Amino acid sequence: MSRNATIALVQMDCVMLDKEANLQKAKAFIEQAAQQHADLICFPEMFSTGYSPALIGPKYIDVAEEPDGPTFCFLAELAKKYSMYIVAPIVLKSEIPGLLYNGLIVISRNGQLMGTYNKTHLWAGERFWFRAGDRYPVFHMDFGTVGLMICYDGGFPEVSRILALSGAELILCPSAFPIRDKDMWDIYFGSRSLENCCFVAGINRVGTEDDCYMFGNNKIYNYRGHLLAEAPVDDEFLLVQTVDLDDVAYHRATDVPYLQDRRVETYQKLTEMY
Repeated sequence: MSRNATIALVQMDCVMLDKEANLQKAKAFIEQAAQQHADLICFPEMFSTGYSPALIGPKYIDVAEEPDGPTFCFLAELAKKYSMYIVAPIVLKSEIPGLLYNGLIVISRNGQLMGTYNKTHLWAGERFWFRAGDRYPVFHMDFGTVGLMICYDGGFPEVSRILALSGAELILCPSAFPIRDKDMWDIYFGSRSLENCCFVAGINRVGTEDDCYMFGNNKIYNYRGHLLAEAPVDDEFLLVQTVDLDDVAYHRATDVPYLQDRRVETYQKLTEMY
């Protein structure tokens, strides 16, 4: 028995503040993924608007959307057409007017809004424009359980550990990761996958915004931290990889049982401020 899932990871160059252009590009990637029978497609951080706090700043309020707003409506039709889960990182409005999240929406195969995730660890200038999230939901899909984090979240082992303890077998991390930190990019996801004995993928932007040069190089790792596939540096690219999520339960139980062997009674220090 297997629970195979074909995962499509998009690295794309986004047009600053031009949702229509970015959504049309997203549509082309979804169509390409459908030709390869993808079950799930994930786009990079703030794919519909561009990322840079320095360049966008107060304009975030103008491009922010409700979870079920225009971007959702556009992508939901494609999700239904191609029977594909879609993870779409966008600027999200909250229930409080003017309060925004660097977040994402998750769309089901039949075009329903499954939920949202809001980045919990804000990087640098993001703190001036966004509220940090405080929840770590997982999403139950027909092939398995998926956890989500965004960019800087990937550097905090606590995030992926919480997702794994909540049942995540696959963790995706859409990002806008700069070239100066590529050494960290090459370490993050293999580490997170090994620690939690699950599949982990990094999904990165391509292109330059102000002084931020983002390089792509999407990666997906297996439950032992082995690199399964990676995309090229600097090119727009769709990385497609099939994984068997049944492998996660088996290896968590029989290989390196990190989750089972934790000694939570000794971890009090983890809740203290540094």
